[in-house]
Amino acid sequence: MLRTGLLGYGGGPSTIPLIRHEAVERYQWLSGEEFGEVLAIANALPGPIATKLAAYLGYRQKRWSGACVAVLAHILPTCLAMVVFVSAISTFSGSRVVQGMIAAVVPVVAVMLATMAYEFGEKAVKGLGLAFGAACIVISYVLLELLRLHPAGVIVLFLAYGAVHSRIAALWRKNRAGKEKDTHWNG
Repeated sequence: MLRTGLLGYGGGPSTIPLIRHEAVERYQWLSGEEFGEVLAIANALPGPIATKLAAYLGYRQKRWSGACVAVLAHILPTCLAMVVFVSAISTFSGSRVVQGMIAAVVPVVAVMLATMAYEFGEKAVKGLGLAFGAACIVISYVLLELLRLHPAGVIVLFLAYGAVHSRIAALWRKNRAGKEKDTHWNG
């Protein structure tokens, strides 16, 4: 995880291929399919994805101590770099060049957030269907903007719904498979 923290440049999503290479190909801690499942779960949870992957992989290897070491190893290079860069920015904050650079970052972050929101919405519509995906977006808007529910509360509500929905769907598939097996043997 120290390697992914040092070499992973561009944020969590850009670090995922490096983490996958280390976990699947180099150390063979898990299969490519398992990594895909872990990545899907990590994407569903709030927080930085690369840190969640590091915590899971560390936990899988050495339980809680492994999780702590993996997270620290992954975030320590970034934390140290941030301290160095923030110190440099503080030193040169009066410079017009630095002020221009900081001002240029704001629209870039806005575009990145808009792109991410669009991609999440697109995945929701693709996975849930247009009507249900749109309904979830509207429900989220109502809960966040009109009812002023904290974003963590909305996330917990949708995670709870997802857990209940996946349980019901699994039971339904199991029941349906059992009925098909019975009709196959009886037919």
